Amino acid sequence: MKNQEIAKIFNDIADVLEIKGENPFRIRAYRRAALNIEGLTRDVSEIPKEELLKIPGIGQDLAGKIEEYVNTGKLQSYEDLKKEVPEGLSTLLSVPSLGPKTAKLLYEKLKVKDLDELERFGREHKLSGLPGIKEKTEENILKGIEMLKRGIERQPLGKVLPIANDILEHLKSKAPVKKLVIAGSIRRWKDTIKDIDILATSRKPKAFMDVFVHLPQVKEILMRGPTKSSIIIHEGLQVDLRVVEEESFGAALAYFTGSKAHNIRLREMAVKAGLKINEYGIFKEKDDKKLGGEKEEDIYKILGLPYIPPELREDAGEIEAALEGRLPVLVDLKDIKGDLHVHTRLSDGSHDFDELIEAAMKRGYEYIAITDHSKGLGIARGLSAERLLEEKREIDAINKRLNGFRLIAGTEVDIRSNGEMDFPDEVLKQLGIVVASIHSGFRQSKDKIMKRLISAMRNPYVSIIAHPTGRLIGERDPYEIDMEEILKVAKETGTAIEINAYPLRLDINDVYAKKAKEMGVPIVISTDTHLISQFDYMAYGVSIARRGWLEKKDILNTLSCALLLKRLKKKK
Repeated sequence: MKNQEIAKIFNDIADVLEIKGENPFRIRAYRRAALNIEGLTRDVSEIPKEELLKIPGIGQDLAGKIEEYVNTGKLQSYEDLKKEVPEGLSTLLSVPSLGPKTAKLLYEKLKVKDLDELERFGREHKLSGLPGIKEKTEENILKGIEMLKRGIERQPLGKVLPIANDILEHLKSKAPVKKLVIAGSIRRWKDTIKDIDILATSRKPKAFMDVFVHLPQVKEILMRGPTKSSIIIHEGLQVDLRVVEEESFGAALAYFTGSKAHNIRLREMAVKAGLKINEYGIFKEKDDKKLGGEKEEDIYKILGLPYIPPELREDAGEIEAALEGRLPVLVDLKDIKGDLHVHTRLSDGSHDFDELIEAAMKRGYEYIAITDHSKGLGIARGLSAERLLEEKREIDAINKRLNGFRLIAGTEVDIRSNGEMDFPDEVLKQLGIVVASIHSGFRQSKDKIMKRLISAMRNPYVSIIAHPTGRLIGERDPYEIDMEEILKVAKETGTAIEINAYPLRLDINDVYAKKAKEMGVPIVISTDTHLISQFDYMAYGVSIARRGWLEKKDILNTLSCALLLKRLKKKK
């Protein structure tokens, strides 16, 4: 998919324009276009120009630029613009949390040309003291460099999964294949991915490999063999393909799905039973008689275990739970009855009510909550109290004509730096749902962030805390908070905690989701949709819930609308 490449170019253009002091509206236009392109679930290269123009934020000029990149592989105006900025400055812009103005300052004052030099200056405390740079800023720059280095090793699932699916589509259309699946940590839905593992069966493995190593995504061929090949793609990821016999496909799928720790536990169980397991099957140790391997379930059944879903295979108690009959019946995407965090064009969303209703009903939802931003978030065109209540009246009128579907009037209210809500209680109490979140002051002390979140949870009208740790995978580390204390207060106050399904957030993560379940804290899974296609992100949120051992009963938006609203009213 070209989406991420084009989004990155548009963000880079915005950075350079900001450095040059260009029109802020033009800068914002590129950033909005980048966000909406990245949020598409369809490959932008397959969208004709007349449809591109329907994407919010894409006009004739940007649509033309997208077409140029898709057709030629480059954008000439971008190449020309890059020449106006020193190469070293472009390198500094890749550091998370290092904005264009600070990057320009460092380049001009210290002549910093690369990341190693920037890191050395930071460790020698030569950054703090420059205009606008304090010790905390210096510390954050060093954290950003560390995060960037980590990102080279592992990339967010939300960026890798579309790439992996794109490769699969190419292989299905051009290669002689019978079975074809993604294995490894992607199949386990880990939030960050090191490489892509693909498993296949084929009657013509040599021809299959020939298609694989000549994919358009290939940057470098590491190895090519009759049943195994490895490539590096343009995004810097390694992709490994294995073609196996039909009779061994299940065993190979279990083996290459992992995790390593889970597989070790299975092998230990096999040894104790006089068996052995490998990617070819499960065998008797004494005479090598094959007992199974065509189906993945064979491995577990022969070991006396129920099938363990891939998301649980981390040696985190799943073997013991399986042996004792305690495996959870994991929540499924089809269990979700509505999305509780949705934005419209009235704030920073891209669609009106009717468009959102139509898209949600197509997904089989019974309801969605409209949660436009509050006035404090000016960059997102947050609503005033008067406009919010007007929006509620519009929603009430729409609900009167709807049959079998409901809009829930709500807001995503900012938690101010002092812990107060961005709307007064007399406004919040009129809404069906109130999602509270932090959008500023990310670098406050742990104590201040905790006070803000706890203050929100103690507000009787706050239903849900959204993206509670504030992380953006590969871009921003979580706030410093005591998550166990947050969950304790959530339980005490009856406040739900969100799993934000936006692929770069996935916040809370699987570890905290499991802890919330153990503590009896209600969970919601929401997409934070700004663009209709982002409703599809629900699959990412459900995957986090599954990795956290969550069942249907643990998640509020598996309830009918009537039961959900009744549950939310309990807190009030």
